[in-house]
Amino acid sequence: SCYQAILSRFAYKEIRFPILEETQLFKRSVGEVTDIVEKEMYTFVDRNDESVTLRPEGTAGCVRAAEQHGLLYNQTQRFFYSGPMFRHERPQKGRARQFHQLGVEAFGFSGTDIELELILLSAELFNQLGVMDAVTLEINSIGSSEARADFGKALTSYLSQHKSELDVDSQKRLETNPLRILDSKDAKTQVILKNAPALKDFLSEESKVRFEALKSALNELSISYKETPSLVRGLDYYNDLVFEWTTTHLGAQATVCAGGRYDRLVETLGGKSTPAVGFALGLERLILLKETLGLFKEQKSDCDVFIAYVGDEAEVAALRLSMEMRKAFPDRIVLLNCGGSGLKSQLKKADKSGAQFALILGEQELEAKQVQLKYLREQKDAVQLSEEKLIIRLTDEFSKSQVGGLV
Repeated sequence: SCYQAILSRFAYKEIRFPILEETQLFKRSVGEVTDIVEKEMYTFVDRNDESVTLRPEGTAGCVRAAEQHGLLYNQTQRFFYSGPMFRHERPQKGRARQFHQLGVEAFGFSGTDIELELILLSAELFNQLGVMDAVTLEINSIGSSEARADFGKALTSYLSQHKSELDVDSQKRLETNPLRILDSKDAKTQVILKNAPALKDFLSEESKVRFEALKSALNELSISYKETPSLVRGLDYYNDLVFEWTTTHLGAQATVCAGGRYDRLVETLGGKSTPAVGFALGLERLILLKETLGLFKEQKSDCDVFIAYVGDEAEVAALRLSMEMRKAFPDRIVLLNCGGSGLKSQLKKADKSGAQFALILGEQELEAKQVQLKYLREQKDAVQLSEEKLIIRLTDEFSKSQVGGLV
């Protein structure tokens, strides 16, 4: 896929880990009082009476696997992964109970340089996929866990004075996870929040300097961004930088990609203190965005070359020819007729498939050690060619109608 090629060029390596993990992994990493753990995880007891969970996100599993196999201590690592995640949410456009994410994680880097690299990497993915003009980078600094704890107390004190005016979800979060109220979509709650204490006033000088340096570098790199003070992310493990790529083209499901720094997670899960940063990109939302923008090319054909054969003796020769064609033209789709039927019927299938060319093997062709090349989209006479000359002819024909661009 195109994203694997881009990630490889940035020196990120693929890592794979299980879909099923111990429930405690997510409670310790994501947070006991987050929506994911409280309401959305698919959790059940297995035959050994142990609680297991289908992974709701990838970072915790990636950290657990990398730590367990000795990949993090005194090392720097750049990983990526992709695959299904599971959350028990109300299915709607852009949100499914089984969905797929591309995740990117970097370990052992404490500076803003790796954060900038990840933002550049995500921007490159959007550029290559043709959606960069439809997404906006939003950034914020949430500081240290100590700063957030102090801010949380001040926020709780302020919002408690307006508790009856808050929406139901925010009233619940006031007791468990007050920072998540900043994310509320309720209009009345947002009005109340306008006069609430600001997280930026609780940041340490180090966090402030770090965030200013990051913004300055983004300006120098010509990466447009929007500073969003209400951006806190829904997972407990983040610190300092958090960011999202959002769009206005998908209604309520505006976030296409999200991430940030999480320096304490490795230690929380039993490893040595290891700085880390990463992001996850929702593949279904990306597909929806491309569809909304009309960026998918219409599939005009099922194949480029259709191979027809007549008679039992031609069967093996046709199979061998199909493999030689795929070897000679790795970017082209070669469809071999299977299931019998006469030549006339096979040529109808070839025409319907949208193929440019039909290659025909029959008794005469076998005797002459040649292949008949039939043009399906041009008014040209069929020709019989040796396999070597056939490859030369098709190479020339394909170069005239080269199809480019990322799929």
